[in-house]
Amino acid sequence: MSQGKGFERRYRLLREIIETITLTLLMFLIIRFAVQNFRVDGMSMEPTLHNQEYILVNKAAYVFHAPHRGDVIVFEYPPDPQVDYVKRIIAIPGDVISVVGEKVTVDGVTLREPYVNPSDPFNPFPPIYNHTIPANQYFVMGDNRGNSSDSRQWGYVPRQNIIGQATFVYWPFDGGNFGLLPDFSSVFASIHQ
Repeated sequence: MSQGKGFERRYRLLREIIETITLTLLMFLIIRFAVQNFRVDGMSMEPTLHNQEYILVNKAAYVFHAPHRGDVIVFEYPPDPQVDYVKRIIAIPGDVISVVGEKVTVDGVTLREPYVNPSDPFNPFPPIYNHTIPANQYFVMGDNRGNSSDSRQWGYVPRQNIIGQATFVYWPFDGGNFGLLPDFSSVFASIHQ
């Protein structure tokens, strides 16, 4: 009788170890496919993101809905998909955008953009007048408008190039920028949805 109980205990222990290992591997795979870390390289997203900060990217953010205006995204740079960029979506498919000097207009609404770097709002690129964003394309800009290579220079970001939504700054702790990225969807609230 005691030999049977000993076997049953060993069997239960072995089963729990296997279940624990399986659940750990499953959680690791889910997290690996849903979240990715990314290092910000450059100052194009100042003051929202700083050079050399580490952020978490939600790769599952756009599984059930399309990207929104105001989202900060990480994507494969269209001219060289081996390079990842981080920018803010300003216009989505079907929007009509104009960028003249420092003024950005989407569907006739002039944006008041509190996330733009106030010390460098300069636009070094030629004006854009009434461009309609094609299907499955996104118009992105850096928050540091005077120092950003973005859609004003090289065009739209195809939907398939989007890796995910930047959501959380986790390093360094002392940068004054630790935590969730601010939500600026209110900037775009008066544009048709």
